Amino acid sequence: MKLSLYVLFLLSSLGIYAQNTGSVSGKVIDQKTNEPLPYVTIVVKSNDATVTGGITDDKGEFEVSKLASDNYTVEIQFIGYKTVVKQVNLTETKKVELGTILIAEDVQQLEGVEVVAEQSQMVQKIDRKVINVGKDLIASGTTASEIMNNVPTLSIDPQTKEISMRGNSNVRVLIDGKPSNIPVEQLLQQIPSASIKQIELITNPSAKYNPEGMSGIINIILHKNSQDGFNGSINTGVTFGITPKTNTNINLNYRVGKVNFYTNYGYNHGINANNGYIESERPSLENRQDFSFRNLNNSHLIKLGMDYYINDKNNISFYTNQNITDTNGDGSSLVNFYNPITNRDTDQYFFNNNESYNQTYDLAYHHDFDKKEEILDIQLNYSKTKNTEETKYDETTYNPTENSIRFNNIEGNTNYFQFNLDYINPLTETSKLELGVESRLQDTSSDFDDIQTSTTTINNFEFNRNIYSAYANIGKQIGKWSGQLGVRLEYFDLDADFASTGSANQKVTDDIFTAYPSAFLTYTKDDKNSFNLNYSRRVDRPSIGQLNPIREWTTPLLESRGNPDLVPQFTNSLEINYTRKMKIGSITSGAFYRLINDEISRVVFADPDNVNRNILSYDNFNNNNAFGVESSANLKFAKWWSVNTSADVYFRTVKGTVQNSDTGVFENAEVDVTAFNFRMNNNFTATQNLRFQLFGFYRGRDLSLQFERKEMYKIDIGSSYNFAKGKGTITARLNDVFDTMRFAFDGNIPHRQYGAFYWENQTVYLGLNYRFGGGKNRALSRKQRDDNESQGSGGMF
Repeated sequence: MKLSLYVLFLLSSLGIYAQNTGSVSGKVIDQKTNEPLPYVTIVVKSNDATVTGGITDDKGEFEVSKLASDNYTVEIQFIGYKTVVKQVNLTETKKVELGTILIAEDVQQLEGVEVVAEQSQMVQKIDRKVINVGKDLIASGTTASEIMNNVPTLSIDPQTKEISMRGNSNVRVLIDGKPSNIPVEQLLQQIPSASIKQIELITNPSAKYNPEGMSGIINIILHKNSQDGFNGSINTGVTFGITPKTNTNINLNYRVGKVNFYTNYGYNHGINANNGYIESERPSLENRQDFSFRNLNNSHLIKLGMDYYINDKNNISFYTNQNITDTNGDGSSLVNFYNPITNRDTDQYFFNNNESYNQTYDLAYHHDFDKKEEILDIQLNYSKTKNTEETKYDETTYNPTENSIRFNNIEGNTNYFQFNLDYINPLTETSKLELGVESRLQDTSSDFDDIQTSTTTINNFEFNRNIYSAYANIGKQIGKWSGQLGVRLEYFDLDADFASTGSANQKVTDDIFTAYPSAFLTYTKDDKNSFNLNYSRRVDRPSIGQLNPIREWTTPLLESRGNPDLVPQFTNSLEINYTRKMKIGSITSGAFYRLINDEISRVVFADPDNVNRNILSYDNFNNNNAFGVESSANLKFAKWWSVNTSADVYFRTVKGTVQNSDTGVFENAEVDVTAFNFRMNNNFTATQNLRFQLFGFYRGRDLSLQFERKEMYKIDIGSSYNFAKGKGTITARLNDVFDTMRFAFDGNIPHRQYGAFYWENQTVYLGLNYRFGGGKNRALSRKQRDDNESQGSGGMF
């Protein structure tokens, strides 16, 4: 009872202040230039255990308060400088002023400054898990898509490249805190893995974040250099499988005075090939389908940006992304009926060319008020995407022979505009207010011409979606407890029109005003143990592809199309986490529960216009529940051996409507699902420059209402070697040593069918990374950029 009253007191009594005890203050300056150093780390320890800490402000000054009466060791740490240690006694006085502290450059350290850590680390924060991507082999590869399967709670579908978190694909992906018009599956294959600095897993976002994504938000933060002068890096690699694939990334940075210029160029090239089969036991239509696909991909990603630091309190940033993608592919779908007398075998071949051009422009203004940590951010973002597709289908039906040639020409355009304003005000030393407003305006149009021998069907759609929102968060800390309450108010306006020759127009409208509350409670027992409890309400709105009734693609026996009758699904999510720090590392464990209303999921049903064909679409299922437990650890057992490992188990009951293959009637169905995943990444240090890695991955079977996905597993081995005083790294890796990865399924709805798909998973990767240039890191630019990135992934986006 006493504890309950205490928690209630924490969340409601924002005006109560924690009692002040002792404090330590001082000013840090550069010994050589006598200039104050902002954002220097101050660490306060007692008996070698970290008690608290802080950072210096723009004037190099700091004050660490609320210290108990005791003896402390104060460490002044800053990258590129020698650490200074001070002893402080607060048993006789409550306030110690250390005065001016001179710190000197560490020349040896500066020569070998590594912007990237040696080993990837995961840090549990109040509302997210942060994966600091290191130079170990978890980060080596060609693209972001390849390294996502090495990250706890994440997985990439090997065929569709669809990303999911905690077993669910309803997840929102941001790049540097910003959305993209480029489909996520395509975008992740265009980002070089060497460009990734951090991956933030925000499984239960606060009201400061946009509410889309049932499973939460994945924010990929890219590297940005922050050194004086001219410097940069180049990363290139080749993946050898059935065909070779190349990936090259160049980063350049030039900083002089108050201006910083940076650019990034990434290039991906290669052929992706995969194949598979489906055995169908549909009564009187028993058949085997064999598929083969081959795509040649070329993509260019160019980023140009500038930061202008007007003064210590104001800066402006601008950047543009230009992304060009060209994909040429061909494939076949061969259908062999086991009763050729009543059914005719069919061979379909297709040839396509896809071109995509995305351009993004972003302007941001950042202002620091005189009051410490009081901040105003304003941001404008505009992007435009153009997609074109030309596909030829050549279909031959035997017994007797019939030929059919079809051409699909598609042109789509999307414009996206976003405005954000965020304000943070620390009301007291122990409370903080966050406010923000946002507007997101999107319009998409598409023209789809289906040209057959004697007819032409013209399909087009207009999709307009506007979202206006405002949020407020207020946080309070009392002793070892801290809490945050927030709400996001959002007005959603949708107007979509789908038209097809010979059919009536289908119009979709939506007009919703919704509140999305969130709550966080954290208890930090000591520097080794912390607990976190949080709640949020989220939404998944149907996408254009899920709503669009116009055919997306077709084979002789299967056609994919959307469902204009879909409604949004809402999720209430509750989560608890515990983090334990030890001498050998840290372990984070957690559990979550979700209540899902009107869940959107895939569904297969018979085509009413073609008895031989099935329709692959989407539908709203009944309300469902899901819960799970997960644990991850960063452990260093010896100087030569460290381990990153994670395991998770998910449980959910899926309810919905499926079609009976015998009667054609739609019936209620229910299935209980248990999914297990495990990863272990072993890093072995042979010498200062030579390292080896052993990675294991297992994904257990999964169930849906219509089929079971079989388990998947693999083992990777690799090594890396540093040269040129750590500026260069050579990496080699063998993926899927035993060639065990494949996507296999077995189902009985709407009829018995099973199959498997295979791809170039057993590959050899060789990579080279080299960093050049030099100069002392500027803490100001680094801090401001990091703030913009993490904040952009939150309130503004």
